[in-house]
Amino acid sequence: MTKTERLTILRTAPLLAALALLAAGCGTQRAGQEVGDGGPSRAAVATPGAPVDFACPGESAAPAPTPSAAPSTPATPPTDHYAENHGFRVPLQLHGRSRCDGLAAARRIERALEPLRRRGDFSPQSTRAALTGLGYADGDVQSSQSGPTGVSFLVVARPLCLEGGIDREKTRVDAFGGYPDGTDCEPPAGGH
Repeated sequence: MTKTERLTILRTAPLLAALALLAAGCGTQRAGQEVGDGGPSRAAVATPGAPVDFACPGESAAPAPTPSAAPSTPATPPTDHYAENHGFRVPLQLHGRSRCDGLAAARRIERALEPLRRRGDFSPQSTRAALTGLGYADGDVQSSQSGPTGVSFLVVARPLCLEGGIDREKTRVDAFGGYPDGTDCEPPAGGH
């Protein structure tokens, strides 16, 4: 080894040792110290909260909470994973202004279809005519027979989806925001 090589090694050795010490001391948790126990803490990260809903015109002061018949977490984990595997088929709920728009559109459709129900007119053609009469484009309205005395329908009114039916007992309309997989207002057919 030449004198120049030896001097280079002697000059770089302290730098390498200092770097090794700095790298080893980067952690904030000390041996025997619990996480979050008096050490430096990370700044809080903003997390999205629950969507804000408010009373819409024609609605009582507080939106009715969705009833929950079962506890949110079962005592034993499910083995069939049905809910997990079919979550993509659950429609997206509307919140805020969109929710109010959806409720207003649903009331409008109910008012238009109720006379058909009272007359006992359960034909998909009459339902389609009533919905297109409200201004929905013919290509955005689907209606189909649902038994001998019922009609189901789907209206694509971007960004809203309006789905429901009429039968002898009632007129039902639900507004939602599409599906998580991006299939617009059509329920997804796939899965795994």
